[in-house]
Amino acid sequence: MIQQTLGYLKEMRLSVMEAEYRRQNELACWTEMPFEERFSLLVDAEWRERGNKKLRRLLKAACLREPGACLEELDYSGSRGLEKSQVAILSDCAWVREGRHMLITGPCGTGKTYLASAFANAACRMGLSARCLRVPRLLVDLQVGRGDGSWAKMLWELKKPDLLVLDDFGLEGLQAVHCRDFLEVVDDRSPSKSTVIIAQVPVSSWHNVFADPTIAEAILDRILHRALRFELKGPSKRREEISPAAET
Repeated sequence: MIQQTLGYLKEMRLSVMEAEYRRQNELACWTEMPFEERFSLLVDAEWRERGNKKLRRLLKAACLREPGACLEELDYSGSRGLEKSQVAILSDCAWVREGRHMLITGPCGTGKTYLASAFANAACRMGLSARCLRVPRLLVDLQVGRGDGSWAKMLWELKKPDLLVLDDFGLEGLQAVHCRDFLEVVDDRSPSKSTVIIAQVPVSSWHNVFADPTIAEAILDRILHRALRFELKGPSKRREEISPAAET
């Protein structure tokens, strides 16, 4: 009967439950436990593994630029403009479920990408989907997509994640065609899907990034409404990590 049960579990692809059942039957002490407790342990093992598989899948699809980033290890030292209370309030990712946007600005090396990756990591751990992209590469890909017929499919894929992180916004001005593509991305996701935009350029100067002022107004109207903001400050953390020996 035990071998038959193991065979059924394997056939149903309940591999973790099968392994746990084998482990229980190899130890005499398990026979003294009530059926309900043994069965509960079998189900718990399968449930945990399925949750772990989903998390691994979500993190792989997210393509975090800082894979090891997590909210628990954020650096609040100095005058970085990062407050524990603000992060704590947002750590439940309710803002992602509500479709609110987040704007992270600050000088180069102040930890903007790490902060965004940490929030994306937290979202994945709560069962939400995320995806991280660099704006310059994204706009080039969309322009290519207009020529090879994949443009509409790309926009559909960008609409799907619960959280879309767009890094390196405003490194250079957006040409007219790029302005239109960026509007399509933002418009498709508003107001139900959350987007994080990372930039060195302060929000007050974002209007100048767009070649088309009309499209700029349309994009900023969708992004700035109810947006959460982090304005990071301080010296570059990359420079701080360089050892004295490396500098010489």
